[in-house]
Amino acid sequence: MTTAKPFENDPRVVLTLDAGGTSFRFTAIAGNREVAPGVTLATRGDDLAACLAQIVEGFSRVREQAGDAIAALSFAFPGPADYAAGVIGDLGNLPAFRGGVALGPMLEERFGVPVFINNDGDLFAYGEALHGLLPEVNQLLAHSGSSKRYRNLLGVTLGTGFGGGIVRDGELFVGDNGAAGEIWLERHKLEHGSPAEEGVSIRAVRGVYARRAGLAPDEAPEPSEIAAIARGKASGDGPAAREAFRRLGEVAGDAIANALTLIDGLVVVGGGLAGAAELFLPALVGELNGALELAAGARVPRLELSAFNLDDAKDRERFLADRVREVVVPGSSRKVPHEPDKRTGVGLSRLGTSRAVSLGAYAWALRRLGAS
Repeated sequence: MTTAKPFENDPRVVLTLDAGGTSFRFTAIAGNREVAPGVTLATRGDDLAACLAQIVEGFSRVREQAGDAIAALSFAFPGPADYAAGVIGDLGNLPAFRGGVALGPMLEERFGVPVFINNDGDLFAYGEALHGLLPEVNQLLAHSGSSKRYRNLLGVTLGTGFGGGIVRDGELFVGDNGAAGEIWLERHKLEHGSPAEEGVSIRAVRGVYARRAGLAPDEAPEPSEIAAIARGKASGDGPAAREAFRRLGEVAGDAIANALTLIDGLVVVGGGLAGAAELFLPALVGELNGALELAAGARVPRLELSAFNLDDAKDRERFLADRVREVVVPGSSRKVPHEPDKRTGVGLSRLGTSRAVSLGAYAWALRRLGAS
């Protein structure tokens, strides 16, 4: 029997926006489906009046496409921000917002509906938890005969920056200050004075390649070309290219391991760099399965969990294998099931990053609005 996905039959229309540093992508969603062709506009992020005009125009055009009856606006916007109040703070890639801009209240007045703004990493994780990797894994477990089910998910995005989001038991966890999941500020494993994002980002891949290949930083190619070099499909320094992605995997894996000690769930990876996953996932998963050394010299596993690459067929098969055994209750003939192995799985986005963000934004708005 197929279970309906959350909001699959909800008729309410929510306008969404995936806001990046160079472009805004607007769409309209109802029943988890895009009901408008969508609009993409340049951000004009260095001019506040022009940028705000782009946002209003984009939402206006997509509302016209979808029809005037909309329930809310819900979208991802880069941090830092006071998301609950709808106030956007100082943004590195959208400098016009410096000093704080009440974007949410402005849009509420303009469109006459509630406006919900959240972090893109949060909404990515939420979309994957409701419609992507999390339900897929639970479905695979059910098909394999396992009684194990996962309810928690850490989502990370690798691209211009290193974003994160946490979903706990089906609910997006935003924290008391809207600052949960800010994984980019974990300490860089290899450069302790820097945040992890300096090792897990486009600039990190380009920087490592440049240093290893003996190039000036601005001479480094884009990550897509570095990935082609690493795969032997373009000319360049192959060892430097492979090291750039391996190092990204190591630093990301360390940050994710720190998060998993508190979250204990699955991990989904998205963002622009995810297209080179085969170049960094082995190092990432290897870091999760690594060890730490105690003062006395003994070594202990990095995590209580064994980590598996869900996009590798053999690893996925081992992850799905049922290891439940029966344990006798002392003083009784009764037996109880016991699963001695604690496991986590790491997989790529099943929806695509932008779609996951949009579906997360849609679900976030409808959960906040309540039953229709």
